[in-house]
Amino acid sequence: MALTQVSSNKCAGGFQKVFKHDSTELNCKMKFAIYLPPKAETDKCPVLYWLSGLTCTEQNFITKAGSQLAAAEHGIIIVAPDTSPRGCDIEGEDESWDFGTGAGFYVDATQDPWKTNYRMYSYVTEELPKLINANFSTYPDRMSISGHSMGGHGALICALKNPGKYKAVSALAPICNPMQCPWGQKAFTGYLGADRSTWEEYDATVLAASYFGPQLDILIDQGRDDQFLSASQLLPDNLIAVCSEKKIPVVFRLQPGYDHSYFFIYSFINDHIKHHAKYLNAMPHCTATQTSVQSDRPLGPDAQLQ
Repeated sequence: MALTQVSSNKCAGGFQKVFKHDSTELNCKMKFAIYLPPKAETDKCPVLYWLSGLTCTEQNFITKAGSQLAAAEHGIIIVAPDTSPRGCDIEGEDESWDFGTGAGFYVDATQDPWKTNYRMYSYVTEELPKLINANFSTYPDRMSISGHSMGGHGALICALKNPGKYKAVSALAPICNPMQCPWGQKAFTGYLGADRSTWEEYDATVLAASYFGPQLDILIDQGRDDQFLSASQLLPDNLIAVCSEKKIPVVFRLQPGYDHSYFFIYSFINDHIKHHAKYLNAMPHCTATQTSVQSDRPLGPDAQLQ
């Protein structure tokens, strides 16, 4: 599939590039950003897929997160796709910031008029990796996934729905239980319909409860002063409880003073890239078997509240 380069900038010894292409899954032109570390000039590199949050494009992460230095250090390619199809001329796609354009929610829509274009799950898990592996020097079997907010939701479900496909997963302020929060309920109703049973395959908390596969070590950072945590949009406690019960290794770090912004992402992105490098670069695998929670207070049923 043909790629057209949109931009290329020397960065941290490598290159931060943006490409566009015709997507078969989304039936429109799509952009993605890709950081190629210095190592990519001579060797194959593993790939970390980054999924951004509501209203973002491929630009937000590459200009605000400061991920390139750590990616260069660890020899990791980072791919950051857009968050939805664009320019599809669907009625209502630009009416609200949390549904439609910029809010694909990483699901494959089943409802009209969205089902023809809004297939971000298949785009992220199938079409985009094939495109990247065909056009860049990668290890096809060495990829991982991360994201923020809506993108954190996307990263978690992609890993939980595809045991063994991703070497590691992490998230910053993810939407952990979308079936139970206003953002998720709005998106799932529009894209998937009113039958809530169809929503379960895109809810990380539900998926974790039935996860069966290779050990998946999860890193989650959450700002304690995140306005969407207090608004019960993110619901990390629900996921943590299920992971603890199922003995899915997860490190959950509640970070005092941090909000939902890219200042938060910038502050902890290096830790997340190190987490992925541990698995992508074939270092010894972690043998933890139970949940680890790093926090200055106990987590209970109301811990999502300030």
